[in-house]
Amino acid sequence: MAKRSLLKRLGISGGTFVVAVPYIWLLLFFAVPFIIVLKISFSDIDLAIPPYKPLIESAGNHLIAIKLNFNNYFFLFTDSLYFSAFLNSIKVAFISTVLCLLVGYPMAYGIARSAPATRNILLLLVVLPFWTSLLLRVYAWIGLLKANGVINNVLQWMGLIDEPLPMLYTQFAMYIGIVYSYLPFMILPLYSNLEKMNWQLLEAAQDLGCRPWQSFYKITLPLSRNGILAGSMLVFIPAVGEFVIPALLGGPNALMIGRILWDEFFSNRAWPVASAVAILLLIVLVPFMMWYQSVQARESAGDGR
Repeated sequence: MAKRSLLKRLGISGGTFVVAVPYIWLLLFFAVPFIIVLKISFSDIDLAIPPYKPLIESAGNHLIAIKLNFNNYFFLFTDSLYFSAFLNSIKVAFISTVLCLLVGYPMAYGIARSAPATRNILLLLVVLPFWTSLLLRVYAWIGLLKANGVINNVLQWMGLIDEPLPMLYTQFAMYIGIVYSYLPFMILPLYSNLEKMNWQLLEAAQDLGCRPWQSFYKITLPLSRNGILAGSMLVFIPAVGEFVIPALLGGPNALMIGRILWDEFFSNRAWPVASAVAILLLIVLVPFMMWYQSVQARESAGDGR
């Protein structure tokens, strides 16, 4: 009652308050941090705490001067290191997304077609890794992939190899870590989409002489497009800025934009340059998110009709 009376005094209805909550959340935890990072990206580097100069300075006679440094952005386009890191991050994220789709789609399909009791157990197994820290899971892969790790020891014991395979600190190890860590983000949207599908369509297609692979290609795959898009975006976007997995499994030669951000912020203390990198990374990822939102909106409009 107290909350209702307070909203009435402020002239805000309950529906308006409910709608305003997510916008306030985005304002506090997205817009405000984004503005702060954007401001730092136009600053000059300074040997101080914090290590950048303010944008607004006093110019005397009650005047203020706004100094915008665009050299931070120009520097990113003139140094090939950042361009290579951007391209490599997009390449790694794309390949990881494709691998997650190839592995996750059959798993999601199998879970959706399983019995309800078995389905709950399988979903629990998919979500179970989230109950432990990401750092611990990545460290577990170090124990599996290192020269004297479990995999090499088993292969040598079976007589399949004579000496340990160099798996750790390679692109192979990095892809394994990313796919393992982000696979649930692909499986869950796909399962949610496939679980709603009318399986009688497949039976009707088979009655009409359609082969299993044809029914999958013409019915199942098109109807699961929303799940594919959702899972791909949930994997691709965070994988572009991934830092922990490339640093621990990929080694020092894993050139990812997340590693560049870490080095600029904490090693070089070049906060303006690092902020410019973060802003450009966001600019690169926003079109993918807008494209996904437009596809979802068109699909929703089609369902409404």
